[in-house]
Amino acid sequence: MDINLMISVFPSLLNGTVITLKLLISSMFFGLLIGLFFAILRINNNPLINKFAYGYSYFFRGTPLLVQLYLIYYGLANIEFLRNSFLWVVIREPYWCAIIAFSLNTGAYTSEILRSAFQTIKEGYIEAAQSLGVSKKITFYKIQIPIAIKQSLPAYGNEIILMLKGTSLASVITIMDLMGEARKVNVLTFKPFEAFITAGIIYLFLTFIIHNIVKYLEKKYGFQT
Repeated sequence: MDINLMISVFPSLLNGTVITLKLLISSMFFGLLIGLFFAILRINNNPLINKFAYGYSYFFRGTPLLVQLYLIYYGLANIEFLRNSFLWVVIREPYWCAIIAFSLNTGAYTSEILRSAFQTIKEGYIEAAQSLGVSKKITFYKIQIPIAIKQSLPAYGNEIILMLKGTSLASVITIMDLMGEARKVNVLTFKPFEAFITAGIIYLFLTFIIHNIVKYLEKKYGFQT
């Protein structure tokens, strides 16, 4: 194992790590908004709305993330209407296609996490709010959503780690993230072990940081691991 090579390529891999973190943070932000929206639809009593939300969740949880990434990056570019619209500025860029794919994917998982959290909220909280004359809208936004987010934190922490690993697929559409930089080092040096073991160490370090942040939040809000 060439330690000197691992040290020499470390700065370039750190540059890729910045791209990886940007993809992760952006995807988790938009994915959380999408997930919350579809979780609300999933607990709706209207069967059509419920089935629509379920269909979205089923598709993105039931197909590989790589397939979704290819469909968005290569598929949308073949739609003439989109090429002639203002959306072409976005979908022609691999970076934004990756964010769209990752956001939709994590949004599907997040919607199921939040849906389960909503369903585990004790009726006593809602009844207490109603007895005080609090409207259903305020009860939902001020009581149910905060409780659901807190209850879903352990599972959501796992989703963040899964999405961190999922961002490695961005390199297949020419994005020079951490994995993309590692692949470039492999091509230039023909030493895959050093390139990918260094990338793996960085991924492990990022996972360690995310795990401990989530663990701290769990303890702060009364969760025990």
